[in-house]
Amino acid sequence: MDTLADLFGLPPIDRLHHERTQRIHALIRPEAQPPQPNTSTAADYCLAHHSLEGAEAAARADDAATFDWYVAHPDAGAATNSVPTAVGTRVVVEPTLADLPRSAISETPYYVLGPGSEPAQPHLRSLAATAYASAARAGFGDLLAAHAVVLCLLRTKNLGETLDSWTISRLPGTVFMDHVDDRVVLARDLIHEAGHNWLNDALAATGCKISDTAHFYSPWKQTTRPAFGFLHACWAFPLTMLFTAHALTSTTGDLHGFLTAYLDQQRSLLAGTAPDHALALELISDDGLRDRLAAAHRQALAL
Repeated sequence: MDTLADLFGLPPIDRLHHERTQRIHALIRPEAQPPQPNTSTAADYCLAHHSLEGAEAAARADDAATFDWYVAHPDAGAATNSVPTAVGTRVVVEPTLADLPRSAISETPYYVLGPGSEPAQPHLRSLAATAYASAARAGFGDLLAAHAVVLCLLRTKNLGETLDSWTISRLPGTVFMDHVDDRVVLARDLIHEAGHNWLNDALAATGCKISDTAHFYSPWKQTTRPAFGFLHACWAFPLTMLFTAHALTSTTGDLHGFLTAYLDQQRSLLAGTAPDHALALELISDDGLRDRLAAAHRQALAL
């Protein structure tokens, strides 16, 4: 695993994307012609999940008009909200927190593309495009191309304030995040959340089942966590460290100081995970996935 491209290229993920996209389209549009083998893209996979979520909610609400809209729009209307970027066309929206309800199925707030979705403001679409470009130049283009298709920008904050961001497994390829008006910070956080989406897909694609009984201390949460969460942290944070180290070579001023402090903090936190990470990796049954998780952790420790 000498390059970042080696980290993110995992063939079972491509198969997972295609097979699940086919199943979703067959469920929502059973009369439609199925896609040809191996033609579904990661973007199709992401947007199909939005259509599935929206169609299911409409069916439960007996909203025939909205259900029919999703049947007619297997991309959940993405074309009207899309932005060209260095990693492909992305969907950038700006929902308010009130638009992110919790449900009986998910305690985590989320947003589903639908007939009422509108693109983010022009300056935010531009910010997103430059953030994707920054990540791509640092070697993370493949990661964001497949695992950060829909970007939901939430609250605008100042540099140094706490930025909340998250993903949910029911909407793979979608990221939710606060932001500051800086492409580098946004790129860092996009990489972190795309990393979570990647690992969720990788575990599903390789059939890895992580024991619920194994727990490890997480310095980020300052508590003991199940192996699943521990491994997620030990993958996503090293990715942001690798990006930050690259970004420091071309930043100055307050941003440079902010990123330097972040990288120093992450070095300290990650160092303490080394013994437990080796044990946690033994729970990963797929050699290719285990090697990638080990390589990212090792490269970050070497910074």
